[in-house]
Amino acid sequence: MSQKTAPSRYTLTAALPYTNGPIHIGHLAGVYVPADICARYLRLKGHDVAFVCGSDEHGVAIPMKAKKEGVTPKEVIDKYHGIIKKSFSDFGISFDNYSRTSAEIHHKTASDFFKKLYEQGDFIEEVTEQLYDEEAQQFLADRFVVGTCPKCGYEEAYGDQCENCGSSLNATDLINPKSTLSGAVPTLKTTKHWFLPLDRYESFLKEWILVGHKNDWKPNVYGQCKSWIDDGLKPRAVTRDLDWGIPVPVKDAEGKVLYVWFDAPIGYISSTKEWAEREGKDWEPYWKDENTKLLHFIGKDNIVFHCIIFPSMLKAHGDFVLPENVPANEFLNLEGNKLSTSKNWAVWLHEYLVEFPDMQDVLRYALTANAPETKDNDFTWKDFQARNNNELVAIFGNFINRVVVLTQKYYDGVVPKPSALSEVDLQTLHQLKQFPEVLSNSLDRYRFREASQELMNLARLGNKYLADAEPWKLIKTDEERVKTIMFVALQIATGLAVLSEPFLPFTSNKLKNILRHAELVSASQWNTMAHQEVLLPSGHKINKSELLFRKIEDKEIEAQLEKLEATKKANEQMDKETTPQKDTITFDDFSKLDMRVGTIVEAEKMPKANKLLVLKVDTGLDTRTIVSGIAESFKPEDIIGKKVTVLVNLAPRKLRGVESEGMILMTENEEGRLVFVNPDEDGVHNGESIN
Repeated sequence: MSQKTAPSRYTLTAALPYTNGPIHIGHLAGVYVPADICARYLRLKGHDVAFVCGSDEHGVAIPMKAKKEGVTPKEVIDKYHGIIKKSFSDFGISFDNYSRTSAEIHHKTASDFFKKLYEQGDFIEEVTEQLYDEEAQQFLADRFVVGTCPKCGYEEAYGDQCENCGSSLNATDLINPKSTLSGAVPTLKTTKHWFLPLDRYESFLKEWILVGHKNDWKPNVYGQCKSWIDDGLKPRAVTRDLDWGIPVPVKDAEGKVLYVWFDAPIGYISSTKEWAEREGKDWEPYWKDENTKLLHFIGKDNIVFHCIIFPSMLKAHGDFVLPENVPANEFLNLEGNKLSTSKNWAVWLHEYLVEFPDMQDVLRYALTANAPETKDNDFTWKDFQARNNNELVAIFGNFINRVVVLTQKYYDGVVPKPSALSEVDLQTLHQLKQFPEVLSNSLDRYRFREASQELMNLARLGNKYLADAEPWKLIKTDEERVKTIMFVALQIATGLAVLSEPFLPFTSNKLKNILRHAELVSASQWNTMAHQEVLLPSGHKINKSELLFRKIEDKEIEAQLEKLEATKKANEQMDKETTPQKDTITFDDFSKLDMRVGTIVEAEKMPKANKLLVLKVDTGLDTRTIVSGIAESFKPEDIIGKKVTVLVNLAPRKLRGVESEGMILMTENEEGRLVFVNPDEDGVHNGESIN
């Protein structure tokens, strides 16, 4: 984004949320608040903006949720689409259009997109082995299968992605896969699918990303793309064996639908079409004009899809512009723990709006001031309270209240006419004029957290100016000087009204109403503030003061912490419950397990893996390498010499390039800590069988 160019056309997309649950603060901090700040900012700068989003209703999570709740997928998507859309609207996310992928216009757009690539010969057709649940009589696509991530060892990775390390996976990559439908161990079964050969686009992606965007994309985005490209790109399936989704629009494709990650990003295009049709506009320039700037706002887990796969699809199609930037954020945690929908460890937007009515901007500000732009950050209710009470109330709100109250008290709400401006006045007004450019310098580089603090610095400037001038004292001895002081303070208040709009839209609107800003013939705008001598003219009458923010009491925060504590205890209780008995096995099955006594002789951390230790274990048969996910529970130096139980005849698997040749048996104690399943150390030797 550049403030020095003429008005441009921008297409902004925000990641399509799955309609299998409501929106929480992690979604807001990672995607929707920064996207909305950007959209509002660009509109204020006079740019032509299409800000689009919509519900992703074809993910595998939808039929999974439907099965769990005993309803149809249609009932699930209708329920959560309604909740999500209303939450966004009530929170002030200013989408130009919020669509849904079940809409007819999307089905047609996605089908036409697939057919064009199909007819151009851009797909390859392959018969491959896919995981299959014999009990459920169904192929296991994506989230219908869980297992151990081959990259980081996380034991609850999905068939399309590991939420622990962010790696994109195929279901057949998982170690010890298990069906989420029946719990059964899946088998392999042949099936036909269409693949997008990403390797064909490797040279294009290298030139476009690794050369063209080396310096302007965020390091986390560029780094993840580079890692993917350096590893060598492989064909990616764009169809799935499912009965939920958009049917594959070619012959011999019965029972197959478009892969959700093929159809979902096309949802940005169909949402733009829907908006343009409603508004009487032409949608094509927003996607096909080379002068249009396309920006994708996403979380870090979607980087590969928006920077590698979707651009390859657009390149193959040939008619569309490519994204100028993909300013992905990292993850937000809650009170020190990872946000979890399944464990209800979240602050849900629709609940927040009920519990903190008319305080949308407080959450927007807290999430922006603590945005996970370069690293994972932590949301705490105490920080939320402090941001509100110590910054919004004590700095921003306090300044505005003093200015408006004093203007009403001294001049019946009429902006006074200043006399001669002092050096301090001139310096203060000069600083005020610099703020549009200061904020733009941060926003143009997608540094929304930095920009929010610069906005607060403008309020600090106003507070300092008033505190130093002390008009409430000076009014007794120098009324003319007080008129000048109040005139200058009112200019700062007007600057805050204009510049706060992207960050605090409800507050900005309330402040503009107090100042009766809209009634001015030449109301100050972002682009004109730097050149406009007077933002609020003398003789203009303002309205009475009203509080912009209210203090948040300790008891309100305690109530939220108690709610989380109850959630934590419920999860702990659930974790403590005895694990159900697994499927019955025969004696022959059991006798195949070869468990031996072993001793750990070496141990070291796996590079770039928080959970993995690389162990050398003397099994009595040999000394072998075993990779174990116990690094968060044990230091390497503390377990050398430890006697352990080893499953020695487990098929070797590579974890992060290291071949693991067995498994250490572990369990949890009453405190939930990992402990070794230890053989009796008296008189047992390495290699002895455990029967």
